[in-house]
Amino acid sequence: MAGTQEAMGLSIVQPLTVLSEEEKLFAASVREFAEAEIKPYVREMDEKQKIRPEIIQKCFELGLMGIEPGEEYGGSGGSFFMACLAIEELARVDPSISVCVDVNNTLVNNALLNYGTESQKKNYIPRLCKDTVGAYCLSEAGSGSDAFALQTRAEDKGDRYMLNGRKLWITNGNEAGIFLVFANVDLSKGYKGITAFIVEKEFPGFSVGKKEDKLGIRASSTCELLFDNCEVPKENVLGEVGKGYKIAIETLNEGRIGIGAQMLGLARGAFECTLAYTKERKQYGQAISEFQGVQFQLTEMATQIEAARLMVYNAARLKDAGQPFIKQAAMAKLYASIVAEKVSSEAVNLYGGYGYVKDYPVEKYFRDCKIGQIYEGTSNIQRQTIAKLLLAE
Repeated sequence: MAGTQEAMGLSIVQPLTVLSEEEKLFAASVREFAEAEIKPYVREMDEKQKIRPEIIQKCFELGLMGIEPGEEYGGSGGSFFMACLAIEELARVDPSISVCVDVNNTLVNNALLNYGTESQKKNYIPRLCKDTVGAYCLSEAGSGSDAFALQTRAEDKGDRYMLNGRKLWITNGNEAGIFLVFANVDLSKGYKGITAFIVEKEFPGFSVGKKEDKLGIRASSTCELLFDNCEVPKENVLGEVGKGYKIAIETLNEGRIGIGAQMLGLARGAFECTLAYTKERKQYGQAISEFQGVQFQLTEMATQIEAARLMVYNAARLKDAGQPFIKQAAMAKLYASIVAEKVSSEAVNLYGGYGYVKDYPVEKYFRDCKIGQIYEGTSNIQRQTIAKLLLAE
């Protein structure tokens, strides 16, 4: 059978929902950490709109900020799939912590691993694994879905580049010390002028601006970044000059799986709270979980979560196996974000009046879920990607 599958060109990857013992232990350890050290502070962080610094530090100590980089770079040497497991388990408790870890791993670390020089890897990846948060800086006021319409400029000054412009909606903006910034060296060339730069928080001319007051994932900082003659050494160009668009596309293709994992974890968290609640909440002399209508609602929620899990895990396994995964990544993000919204909305319904107040967790899951259909490519961008690949087959 294996030979037949290989002959047919089918992917030979581990069964989707079967985890190795190492993966099981890893997921369990992240779950334990999230329950013990994040869960008690979720509401406080949401209200204060700030992640507790000691939680970020603990994420570094546990190796969660550098899951894929090898030991030579100070990382854990794990797989992309394991990074997705961590993102999922963290999002089950707090999607804000999850996205902080997600961006560090699937966007910043991976971009450096895939495109960095050996000098850049040795200089920056150990810091990103040990004590410095990373941020991925692509979006601007006029370039959201149309990412290549960015206007931040990079002028060649001989031994350095001078960056001028503004970035918006940058995750980890307040916490980060290392920023992967996309700017255009020649606006007349359009996307072929886009170049990636590694910018440190201390570089002259760089500053963090307004922090957005958001609907959901409020503890996660989403900030404006300002570049006013920001000086970046030439050795901090990531990849080739004018090839930043390739880095942006390929990194986001991987990052979409991470957002799918975040939305999967969020849906799990909302569902697990709701399932327990329906067993406790009594109406008409019995637990509401005994009513067939409620059972049907729970069944739909569980089935949708399982479908999302299969899609996210499949995309991550394909990526690790070196198989084509772009279509599956877009599908996973698209569907998991839809499921997160449906499940968290149904959770509020099943909690009734309690679901509408902040004393119970499902209200926050409902607010947090919406971003999944917006960042790292809106749902319509995912549909466009899927359609383009389908029509090319």
